[in-house]
Amino acid sequence: MADLTLFHTADVHVATFDTLAPVAQLTHVVRPDWLARAQGGIDAELRLEITSAIQAATGPVLCSCTTIGEAAEEAGATRIDWPMMQRAAQTAAAAGGPVLLVYCLDSTKEPSTALLQRAFAQLGASPNIQALPLSDLWPLFEAGDRQGFNAQIATRVQAQLDQTPDTSCVVLAQASMAGAKDLLQDRTSVPVFASPAIAVETLLAPT
Repeated sequence: MADLTLFHTADVHVATFDTLAPVAQLTHVVRPDWLARAQGGIDAELRLEITSAIQAATGPVLCSCTTIGEAAEEAGATRIDWPMMQRAAQTAAAAGGPVLLVYCLDSTKEPSTALLQRAFAQLGASPNIQALPLSDLWPLFEAGDRQGFNAQIATRVQAQLDQTPDTSCVVLAQASMAGAKDLLQDRTSVPVFASPAIAVETLLAPT
């Protein structure tokens, strides 16, 4: 049995997680068609397909796609961004400033915001969220220009932080944005959170 089964909507995530957990036995399922179909909302047919695939897996399951995360969670998977949202809410509750929620797909905004609000509620704290949409950068990712994609995210987020110095932390809402984390963290003292490393650390931690 795999230590962890991962459902992705982009091939790029396979290498990311293999690097993060080199000694773990990971099973990857890649379904880019799910993300394409979910852009206009997750209909009953797609929800059933996601549910059937996840429930057929053995052992713990992680969904790396934010857009289909709610449906995946309902089917029994852990959403990749849930451990990150919990950490962000804890940081914001302690620091007092807003969480800067950054995303490059408009379909990510609603599920990411709802999940972060849930993390605040879990702490009994009022949500303090500021959104930064960067949807104009998504074509760089789709074209395979990871370097340009990551660099532009870091530049744009840094510019926003210069305008909002009370920001408690930055959340890079999509797993695909994780490559921008270190670039951005080199430029700011504000904590920057990306979901893949936090999720793997949480799910593969010794019990």
